[in-house]
Amino acid sequence: MSSEHLEPVGAEERTGLRRIQRRIFEILDGAVVDRANHISEIFIATLVVANVLAIILESLHDLHEEYHELFYIFDMFSVAVFSIEYVLRVWSYGEKYAAAPGSGWKGRKEYLFSVFGMVDFFSTVPFYLQLIFPGADLRVLRMFRLLRIFKLSRYNSAMDDMFAAIKAEKDSFSSAMFLLLISCLLFSSLIYIIEGHDQPDVFPSIPAAMHWFILTIISGWGNVDPVSFLGVVLVVVTQILAIALAAILTGVVATAYTAQVQRREALYEMEVREVLADGIVTEEEMVKLKQMQARFGMTDEQVEAIAEQVRREKEESSVKL
Repeated sequence: MSSEHLEPVGAEERTGLRRIQRRIFEILDGAVVDRANHISEIFIATLVVANVLAIILESLHDLHEEYHELFYIFDMFSVAVFSIEYVLRVWSYGEKYAAAPGSGWKGRKEYLFSVFGMVDFFSTVPFYLQLIFPGADLRVLRMFRLLRIFKLSRYNSAMDDMFAAIKAEKDSFSSAMFLLLISCLLFSSLIYIIEGHDQPDVFPSIPAAMHWFILTIISGWGNVDPVSFLGVVLVVVTQILAIALAAILTGVVATAYTAQVQRREALYEMEVREVLADGIVTEEEMVKLKQMQARFGMTDEQVEAIAEQVRREKEESSVKL
């Protein structure tokens, strides 16, 4: 058989493999929202929740002793599933930028070094480390299994919206952190000067006073009762400052998060307007809208409200014309 006949067969095999790779990418990444994608998301999310419950229950000594083998079997099953998922994601993400020539590893590198890629890796590697080092105390590494809970954020845009909101308001956060640093240095020095002589065991140095300040800011009480009048005043002022800083940061996050949600809805509305511009909604356009809805975590009611508003505006403009 000549090489001319062998080439089409190889090309056909590669095409079939690429088709499988593309399909796996669509299912795992949600590039196409269909039944297979929903089943995959529900299965992985359920397994993640079951893993977190198992880790919590395993911490109970009596349950751990009685059902140790069951916990271990379930952990092996979970690691096998998550390992297969991880390998499939690394392999299939080569299709993310398949349109660009020679970019097969671009999508893989993007996934490997992304937050989700790191979570997927570190949530399974403790199991393999235990197999490699069976006598080592890897209890701390085993707690990395709790990272599996962050796998759920892949199916909900709330985490992405929060990070995007913080990133958008990074200047405000930087200002608040700078104010916190200045306050820490100032109030720690003052409490050391005021209470250091009366309570040398509690405030032996400024770093020890900084520990008191941080506890006061976080919990409202630094586990220390001042003995002088100025110390009492300083504690009250510090607690008021903690409330003020909490209010500032909460307000910044709330405002930024609201703006992020509104920005997301505006992008979807813009896409809907483009789709309805010619009065015909193709299957490709419908798939694209479904993908945006899934990526933005929008409900069917929100989508329908936006579509209805766009249709109403279009009808009113056509009547005027």
